[in-house]
Amino acid sequence: MAEVILMPRLSDTMTEGVIAAWHKKVGDNVKKGDLLAEVETDKATMDLESYKDGTLLFTGTDKGGKIQVNDLLAIIGKPGEDISTLVKGGNAAPAAKAAAPSQQASKPAPEASPSESQATVSRASSTAPALDLASMQEVILMPRLSDTMTEGVIAEWHKKVGDIVKKGDILADIETDKATMELESYKAGKLLYTGAEKGQKIAVNDLLAIIGEEGKVNVQQIVDASKNKGAAPPEAKAATAEPAKSTTEPAAAQPATVSSDTHSLNGDGRIKASPLAKKLASEKGIDLSQLHGTGDYGRIIKKDVAEFTPAIAAPAAQKNISEVSSAPAGQVSFDDVPVSQMRKIIAKRLAESKFSAPEFYLTITVDMDQAVSSRVKINETAPVKISFNDFVLKATAIALKKHPAVNSSWMGDKIRVNHHVNIGVAVAVEDGLLVPVVRFADSKSLSQISTEVKDFATRAKNKKLQPADWEGSTFTISNLGMFGMDEFTAIINPPDSCILAISSIQQIPVVKNGAIVIGNVMKLTMTCDHRVVDGATGAAFLQTLKGLLEEPLRMLV
Repeated sequence: MAEVILMPRLSDTMTEGVIAAWHKKVGDNVKKGDLLAEVETDKATMDLESYKDGTLLFTGTDKGGKIQVNDLLAIIGKPGEDISTLVKGGNAAPAAKAAAPSQQASKPAPEASPSESQATVSRASSTAPALDLASMQEVILMPRLSDTMTEGVIAEWHKKVGDIVKKGDILADIETDKATMELESYKAGKLLYTGAEKGQKIAVNDLLAIIGEEGKVNVQQIVDASKNKGAAPPEAKAATAEPAKSTTEPAAAQPATVSSDTHSLNGDGRIKASPLAKKLASEKGIDLSQLHGTGDYGRIIKKDVAEFTPAIAAPAAQKNISEVSSAPAGQVSFDDVPVSQMRKIIAKRLAESKFSAPEFYLTITVDMDQAVSSRVKINETAPVKISFNDFVLKATAIALKKHPAVNSSWMGDKIRVNHHVNIGVAVAVEDGLLVPVVRFADSKSLSQISTEVKDFATRAKNKKLQPADWEGSTFTISNLGMFGMDEFTAIINPPDSCILAISSIQQIPVVKNGAIVIGNVMKLTMTCDHRVVDGATGAAFLQTLKGLLEEPLRMLV
């Protein structure tokens, strides 16, 4: 059966996407993981991978066309399938192309009246009617908020069943594999149903919520239809219409309260604030953790920032895998820590990389004496403090321009040689690892690189990174020098073909001009995908990188 792909919400402020390029055309075979299209959002142009197998039967618009979030982007199914009903119900753009344009659309069923909807709910059986959830205006499906997301965890509901919701209201906080993101409602009405409780999971494109006019929406029918498609929301709550004979009114929901000494924090310590409040606080240099929120559920709003009064925030520490409970000697004791979404995806992607890419390793020793002395002089006048990591990143970017084969990606049936240099920087966070990307690193100064990396590190630890921050790398570096590591190897971050492991700078005896002296030495180890990079190619790159680090002035030319 043909399935629809809706325009995903690829950033927290995205309302529509522009098709920058189609990588598949109608009639092409598509596999899970294939690059389907490039979608330009309000923040970046991002690759959209297919999460379905089949033949591309329909595209919602041509290159350059716009599609609203959750509107019909594409249909994938079997050749010759009748997709006219899906197209008609999917708000397709007029310029859309379909594989079967001559097939006549079937007539939609007449809309049921409120009384008929109530009767249907009371008579609902185990066999749910076939509904196209994607085309229903009242339905909100779990969006795909990152390129690797397969499911989302409800970190917090900002609205409860029965609440009135307006377009732009924060509906929920969704924890993905890479960050916790606010999900704004793009529908208006009453929240009639939520697909999961706080802390529970919902797969991408499964039923997240129903928003509409009470009495005119057959909630039970929609829920049953979602279960038949495999989207069974666990312990979900629904504000469904009561049977006509019932005279019992549901109990009124108790409003959420926020005590006067509680700051606007989620359970994970993340501050809840409106986008406007965040922007205003950033402009004024105000730390949001010092504010008390007066909005819904203690959310910080613009008024709170404008009327700022200093306060001391005391977020509760979140238990994680690094915390170990004490136990009496001689007694078996342990803690079972739930695996976070981030940790699951790290495990999945790195396992795929490790067991699919034929890796080999190259290690080189770099004399850092001149880099050490140059850094001291640069920091005397630099607007920001330059680190050795910044030196390595800048030198790596320049070396990649000279060795494009290392700046390449394995794409299955082709090798993509990238002309731009986007370097991912591995950042350790509480739940695992994030890799924000310094874009066009070869054209940036040491000060610009330093500022950007520091900003990424801060936002990563505060779970403030967005999908546009961590996507699109062409090469990755991982630095454990600050932990005193003499040497280590790193696992490739796909689709990059290489990753560079940076160790600590050590003072050891070295031979210079026939004499033994104390020198500053650093080891670099590059992990290479042999499908793309050969040994001689990787070695030549490391030689260039070594030369730049040993004579830092060459980076400024």
